[in-house]
Amino acid sequence: MTKTPGEFKPPTPITKAEREARKAFRQLDAKKAMTENEIAQKAFAANRERLKTERLKREAAETPVAAKKAKTKKKVP
Repeated sequence: MTKTPGEFKPPTPITKAEREARKAFRQLDAKKAMTENEIAQKAFAANRERLKTERLKREAAETPVAAKKAKTKKKVP
């Protein structure tokens, strides 16, 4: 629905209490966002470390097999 030019009302000024309430909510939202971000970063780091240890274990287990294969190859003159 469109308004005619005579129907426009300027926004009402914000009271001091509303300003303070918005500021408080903004601060709480910022803290919540930071907490969520920290939780996500910790989960990512923990997963990365878990995968790293798994990879290192896998590589350590494969090393003797790879060394045997390298020794058994014959060089072609």
